[in-house]
Amino acid sequence: MPKGYWVSVYPVISDPEKLTAYNKLAGPAVQAGGGRLLSRDGRVVAHEAGITQRVVLIEFDSFEQAVAAYESEAYQKALVALPDGFGRDFRIVEGID
Repeated sequence: MPKGYWVSVYPVISDPEKLTAYNKLAGPAVQAGGGRLLSRDGRVVAHEAGITQRVVLIEFDSFEQAVAAYESEAYQKALVALPDGFGRDFRIVEGID
């Protein structure tokens, strides 16, 4: 079964302290949903669009598990903590066997 991945890029972070509040809620919600953090704030070599800001990659055992974790009550509460003024490009993608 192919794995599922959350891929997030934050081109705009207007208030890093508020991002911390989101992270405190999102981390446990992701773990409860079976997610494993693979990359966050590491080195980036940007091509084409040139976005080098925060990039987060989270792995789940399946695509369905990744979708369920996003839709969970715990993660939805975390999203409420993500304030206005943040730009985020978020995707749930299916891996290849």
